Amino acid sequence: MANIPIWPGSSSFFPGDTPFGFYDTDTQFQSDADKVADWCVRRMGYPLVDIELQAVNLFTCFEEAINEYGSQLYHFQIINSFHTLEGTSTGSNLNDSIVTPNLGNTLNIAEQYGSEADGAGGNYKLEKGTLNVAAGQQSYDLLSNVSSSLSGSEAVYLKRVYHYTPAAINRYFDPYAGTGTGIQSLMQTFGFGNYSPGVNFMLMPMYFDVLKLQAIELNDSIRKSAYHFDVEDNRYLKLFPIPKQSYTLHYEYVLKSVANNPVKDTTGGITNMSNVPYTNPTYKLINEPGRQWIRRYALALAKEMLGSVRGKYQSVPIPGDTTTLDYARLLSEAASEKTALIEELKNFLEETTRVKQLERQNQEAQLTQETFYKVPYPIYIG
Repeated sequence: MANIPIWPGSSSFFPGDTPFGFYDTDTQFQSDADKVADWCVRRMGYPLVDIELQAVNLFTCFEEAINEYGSQLYHFQIINSFHTLEGTSTGSNLNDSIVTPNLGNTLNIAEQYGSEADGAGGNYKLEKGTLNVAAGQQSYDLLSNVSSSLSGSEAVYLKRVYHYTPAAINRYFDPYAGTGTGIQSLMQTFGFGNYSPGVNFMLMPMYFDVLKLQAIELNDSIRKSAYHFDVEDNRYLKLFPIPKQSYTLHYEYVLKSVANNPVKDTTGGITNMSNVPYTNPTYKLINEPGRQWIRRYALALAKEMLGSVRGKYQSVPIPGDTTTLDYARLLSEAASEKTALIEELKNFLEETTRVKQLERQNQEAQLTQETFYKVPYPIYIG
């Protein structure tokens, strides 16, 4: 049987003794590495029993324990703050930063609704198009008609068609507007003959102008065909009334491929848990409760490693007999201790979520208020 190296009784850490060297330059880590190694072997029975591990094995367990602590801590931070972090820059390290909740991602969701509401913003740019309307022609296919700027385009969503009843103010001086004012023309008398093509001009109160505009609109709505349009399948446009002259019609649209594209440009931004800028923790900044958890997890890892080693050499010859090593017990203890420690840390972190903190503050406020209710009010005698 091979000569199994065992714990020599002491260690002396030197940078480079850990596999990754994440913390080798941290003076506090350098100081604690030998202490943790000595503590672990004593907890496993040294010097009463030999420990078939060397210093580098225990330093590896120590490094891995810190990594696991940081992994659990920052995974929790990511889950707790991802709604706020999503889309922000990946350029800065968040290890020692306070992530303040904001409405950024909520507003991103609200933009989806704004895109469908006229004038309410949105998360894509509206494109502008034109259609050359011909006199006497009502129906047009915007995607195939050569007079449309969308001719030959892919499918679109029509967002606005600028086809409205002409403003009544444009016909304010029209003698045939049908308003029946019956005012004699005094424009030339007052020297305003060159200012308007209308047939009358007279100083009137403001409400008279409003009433006249309303009269024009009411007359048009009763005696004329209303201005409106029908759109089918976001491409087939029918105009009302029948155009009496040729003109250019303007409209706004967005390509369906743009509006329905769920992928937005997030170059350099946080898109998922893998690129949230958290790195390994700084060991010297970890407080004592955190270091104690790390030491206990390093011990569990050491037991697991020792169990694996003893499982390879299941029996050791002794004078006149052989003895069986307790690898199975070590592996079982290590597995249960690791699970318990992870669960303990997760439960502790869960109590620090914003929801839990708010619940606790609410309970404290209620209990404080109940206490104040029981305080007798002083009686002042004047």
